[in-house]
Amino acid sequence: MKRIAQDISKYWNYMMYSAKADLKSEVASSHLNWVWWVLEPLCMMFIYAFIFGVIFDASEQYFSIFIFIGLTMWNFFNKTVTYSVKSVKSSKSVVSKVYIPKYLLIIKKMMVNAFKMMISFGIVFCMMIFFKVSPTWNMLWWALIVLTLIVCTFAISVHLQHFGVYVEDLHNALRIVLRVIFYMSGIFYNLETRVPAPYNEILLKGNPMALLLDSMRKALLYDQNIDWGILLVVLLGSILLGLWGINRIYKNENGYAKVI
Repeated sequence: MKRIAQDISKYWNYMMYSAKADLKSEVASSHLNWVWWVLEPLCMMFIYAFIFGVIFDASEQYFSIFIFIGLTMWNFFNKTVTYSVKSVKSSKSVVSKVYIPKYLLIIKKMMVNAFKMMISFGIVFCMMIFFKVSPTWNMLWWALIVLTLIVCTFAISVHLQHFGVYVEDLHNALRIVLRVIFYMSGIFYNLETRVPAPYNEILLKGNPMALLLDSMRKALLYDQNIDWGILLVVLLGSILLGLWGINRIYKNENGYAKVI
């Protein structure tokens, strides 16, 4: 833990500068600049709301916000995990010349994606005001759910980063796995009502993304009690999994340069 804290402190300025550079480069050639960070999730929300709300007659209350919450959290998870697999190889020009703890590449990318996620959550809160969602004490769970999402995403990403150095086809396999998880996480439907028992319970307890999405919607939209016990188990388990992954990277990162 001491080494991790020292590394983050030492390279913090680099990560901040690199994250800002990534954000600027994304919109450098666009006339709308940062507006795309708002338009993209909004457009996807309208598409899914039309398909599943109109064509398939979804009946969930606040359905537009329901979908937008799902897309917001999924995009953070999906983009970070996808990047992690090729993070070392894509940063070859950096890691082959100077030493930097490789997992910090993931943290840097998470900063970029977390910034976009906060913009999207800002839109969520504006939509809640527009649709007159009543404020409740359950909304305070938002911070814990976001923290769990960040830690869980990082824990998965550090292991994928390690194996991504050695397994060339891992990126292609991951795309398929993520597509399956996408449809099994209830991004645009309610797992509790649309999936028959006991499969809905299996998905909610066996798929962290499904649990986090369901918990966030219950906390923000429906004033329902969340299963904070399982949420804390996921958080603690993710912390341990993440520390294991960092330790694996520390032990093997000297050999990464030879492979790439």
